[in-house]
Amino acid sequence: MTITASTASADRRTADPTRNNARAGGIFYLITFAASLPALLLIGPVLNDAGYITSAGQDTRVLWGCLLDFVNAVTCIGSAVAVYPVVKRRNESMALGFVTSRMLEAAVIMIGVVSLLAVVTLRQNQAGDVATGQALVAVRDWTFLFGPGFMATINAVLFGTLLYRSRLVPRIIPTLGLIGAPLLLTADMFVFFGHISQTSVWSMLATLPVAAWELSVGVYMTTKGFRRVQTG
Repeated sequence: MTITASTASADRRTADPTRNNARAGGIFYLITFAASLPALLLIGPVLNDAGYITSAGQDTRVLWGCLLDFVNAVTCIGSAVAVYPVVKRRNESMALGFVTSRMLEAAVIMIGVVSLLAVVTLRQNQAGDVATGQALVAVRDWTFLFGPGFMATINAVLFGTLLYRSRLVPRIIPTLGLIGAPLLLTADMFVFFGHISQTSVWSMLATLPVAAWELSVGVYMTTKGFRRVQTG
């Protein structure tokens, strides 16, 4: 009995107190990644059909896409909140900035979701015209640029820097984000000024390093947790 009790006590002392935070943050990252891709495909009809608001429409498909984008926004916040208690020990200001930037990204995404839901509602009620539908879709296009676009670069810089300095994960993972952030920012600026489109090959290529960063950090935190390092 004494040996068993001592072993259990030792296990508690050596247990990783950050494991649950890392796992939750990783799962939220993976859900965000998994929800965003099918959402983009599902809302395709309303984005690509200029006359969707006056057409027969594919409302159920679009609604599912909007729901997935809502999930994307919620888990976006959850990923930052989950890791905040751990990363704030390294740099509290930067950690708080990361949480705030993720919240802002989620808010921008939700504006886009609501704009597409408005298109569906107006179409169902036969209360909108083509110009109204195009205006609402244009709102969503801008939110896609500023949310998963510009804000993703800020998130990658903040969280990537925190993980790189603290060595909570292998440095190659945050390096992907730190390299990808300026590439994505450059592409987004070209989109902003109308030199390329958001769906252009160059824009998609610039997105790949940040996408690889988010996927890899999600997988690592879910399966491995954070490394044991001295906080100093």
